[in-house]
Amino acid sequence: MGKIVLELDVMMAKRHMSLGELAEIVGITNVNLSKIKNNKVNAIRFSTLSGICQALDCEPGDILKYVPDEE
Repeated sequence: MGKIVLELDVMMAKRHMSLGELAEIVGITNVNLSKIKNNKVNAIRFSTLSGICQALDCEPGDILKYVPDEE
């Protein structure tokens, strides 16, 4: 089974938005957003994902990617 990875850093770079700016807009701590950005989480709340997408003007598929296992 593959895994889902977050490419939040890519979208943040495209939108020229810093971690601190995005965290403030979404309403979460820099530490928690950093964990999301660096794929150190096993889950993300839909409300957080929605806030991120709204702030970055993107779709969930722009920051979520499925990576199959290598065989």
